[in-house]
Amino acid sequence: MTAPRTPTPRKAFGRLSLPERSYVADALRTETVGGVLLLLAAVAALIWANVPALHDSYESVSDFHFGPGAIGLDLSVAHWAADGLLAIFFFVAGIELKRELVAGDLRDPKAAALPVVAALCGMAAPALVYVLTSGAGGGSLAGWAVPTATDIAFALAVLAVIGTSLPSALRAFLLTLAVVDDLFAILIIAVFFTADLNFAALGGAVAGLAVFWFLLRKGVRGWYVYVPLALVVWALMYNSGIHATIAGVAMGLMLRCHRHEGEEHSPGEHIEHLVRPLSAGLAVPLFALFSAGVAISGGALADVFTQPETLGVVLGLIVGKTFGIFGGTWLTARFTRASLSDDLAWADVFAVATLAGIGFTVSLLIGELAFEENASMTDSVKAAVLTGSLIAAVLATVLLKIRNAKYRRLTEDEERDEDLSGIPDVYEQDDPAYHLRMADIYEHKAAEHRRLAREKAAARDALAEVTDGASEDHDGPA
Repeated sequence: MTAPRTPTPRKAFGRLSLPERSYVADALRTETVGGVLLLLAAVAALIWANVPALHDSYESVSDFHFGPGAIGLDLSVAHWAADGLLAIFFFVAGIELKRELVAGDLRDPKAAALPVVAALCGMAAPALVYVLTSGAGGGSLAGWAVPTATDIAFALAVLAVIGTSLPSALRAFLLTLAVVDDLFAILIIAVFFTADLNFAALGGAVAGLAVFWFLLRKGVRGWYVYVPLALVVWALMYNSGIHATIAGVAMGLMLRCHRHEGEEHSPGEHIEHLVRPLSAGLAVPLFALFSAGVAISGGALADVFTQPETLGVVLGLIVGKTFGIFGGTWLTARFTRASLSDDLAWADVFAVATLAGIGFTVSLLIGELAFEENASMTDSVKAAVLTGSLIAAVLATVLLKIRNAKYRRLTEDEERDEDLSGIPDVYEQDDPAYHLRMADIYEHKAAEHRRLAREKAAARDALAEVTDGASEDHDGPA
């Protein structure tokens, strides 16, 4: 009787498949560049808002209104950045989520469990920390959602600056975590920060989305069809009372992200490739420019740690995010068959969880929505988001630097391509052709070494003969 097969435990943070690795590398490359621009925009906003000679101009530009007032779109520059440009960011987030669900890690419930549980715990724990901290100090509970979001672009910018060669599996985990994080942040915005509904506008937005979906299913092509329709849907969604960025998510989720036979890329992947640079390189940095400009002084920074609401945000990002994500990951591995990859340690997971405490773009947006009627508290919460994100970035930098030599070796192993096939060797171990190519390479090297050995031996023998001859010539009496 054949012995029953023991299921092989899944490896958490194991090596990605080659297509997934290529997608992740491309996505992270764009997000990293966008993250550096985001970092520069945030610094520029702080300088612009805090230099006395420039402060008034920052306020003037941010508050400058333009747009068609007849349809309710006479908005300030800052408002356009938050509601308009961020719709592009959430459109890309919608495509990412759809791709993960149909072609990425989230399509397999077993593989999806780890990032989903980690993301959920990484949102619940910061909210709980905020509620406990702010509630104990007698503060408002309105900002409970502020520390729940992770800014993947900012996190990757930190990685780019410190030069950490983070293994692709950890980077993919961070990206997937952020996608799930964005989904629940979207749900929080839609459910908890919706104003009084205008059902006529909402009905129009739903109808527009239905047309958008119908055109996609019929295979209609052309940006001149979809861009005007998207603008109409966005405007109707804005006037409906639901946050306008939800329109971007909805349209992103409608795109087809699985490939048909003969397709190199699905429509969703193609459009994401086109729009992601616009999102990461323009939309998000401009939002940061007009959202991060808060007055920073010694007194303002001290207030961050004395006001219950702002302290709750800081602790939520640093403590809540780190222990929520790490705890969710450990519990998933503990109670499932998943085990940590042999190349990694739990210290690596903890460092990545700390890095996820960088909450910027969505945290700033939720902060504006949560304290919309209190401008002073809005600025204080923004300062808290910046402070918490900075502390999380510094802590993650220290933790990742400690393991950087290990990461560098892992990355070199992942990227080694000795047979020059264009595919890393670790992905060709089961291909007989790879081993034949390597055999040819080593045989050629062996032949070259044998030739060199013969030449060196001949040169040494010739030198020995010359030396012996010279010795014989000088053996006679002086």
